[in-house]
Amino acid sequence: MERIQFAEFALSRLMLGTVQLGLPYGIANRTGQPSYQEARDILACAYEGGVNCLDTAAIYGTSEEVLGRALAELGIADKMTVVSKVRYLAPGLDAATAAAIVEESVVQSLKRLGLEALPICLFHVEDNFCYAEALLRLKERGLVRHIGSSVMTPAATAAIVETGQAEALQIPTSVLDRRYSHPEGGIIRKAAERGMAVFVRSIYLQGLLLLPEEDVLPELAGVIPPRGRLQALAAEAGMSLGELAVRYVLSLDGVTCGVVGIETVEQMRQNLIMFAKGPLDAELRQAVEAAVPELPDKILMPNQWSKRMADVKRQEKPHVGAG
Repeated sequence: MERIQFAEFALSRLMLGTVQLGLPYGIANRTGQPSYQEARDILACAYEGGVNCLDTAAIYGTSEEVLGRALAELGIADKMTVVSKVRYLAPGLDAATAAAIVEESVVQSLKRLGLEALPICLFHVEDNFCYAEALLRLKERGLVRHIGSSVMTPAATAAIVETGQAEALQIPTSVLDRRYSHPEGGIIRKAAERGMAVFVRSIYLQGLLLLPEEDVLPELAGVIPPRGRLQALAAEAGMSLGELAVRYVLSLDGVTCGVVGIETVEQMRQNLIMFAKGPLDAELRQAVEAAVPELPDKILMPNQWSKRMADVKRQEKPHVGAG
């Protein structure tokens, strides 16, 4: 599998998202949370297919524990670059309190994962990047190597890029969502020009892109016409809509990895095949972009959907102390 260099890491274009390994996740999830053995098999399949980076978080249920155990048993803990995220912090904390919470979260993540340092550590929400100094101190101490943030809105993301402190971003982007990837001056391009890693999540928009039409909620029905046009383009090109979605993201300048959540070994195999085919050609990419109008946030942002899985970013009480 193709790899992209970021700092000292050569990262596979496919980054395995592991929230599904820690809890049932996603609007299109039909299989629930995998058993430990199934999770271990998914990780083994990913590694054998050339995947060498994983996305997890402190609040993804048992994801970090599962990864720590499985990577040790498979003997590949030192061959995987793990990206994890600190717990959500309440707004308005003083510097000392925020630093204590961030350190506690990172130390506990390291314990669960069986690592001495986190290769890449992100804030779980963009609003928490105001506490970046706390992560920078942990970087100085060697507990994390690179810092950044997961984000949800272009304005906040652009502001984070401008600070010059972030080294990595995890952003939502897809064939339906081009808020971050406008050809001229897009956030992805600006981040890449600064040497930042850009990890793209929501490639399938939490499964909405591939959901049977009869299962699409009325409030999300606006996705159906452009999705139909994309399906026609995919069929004409001799590929599935899922493949079109993956390869479109790989076509975007500045994207380091596509983050894909997996629930079964078969899904892992299918995604390995799609990622191996690489970017779309320029003509098809342009056709994809012409087929999709600018969609409203109520479709592009799963946190605004009326029916969705519990928001793991807010499922616990905000940390207001280190205890």
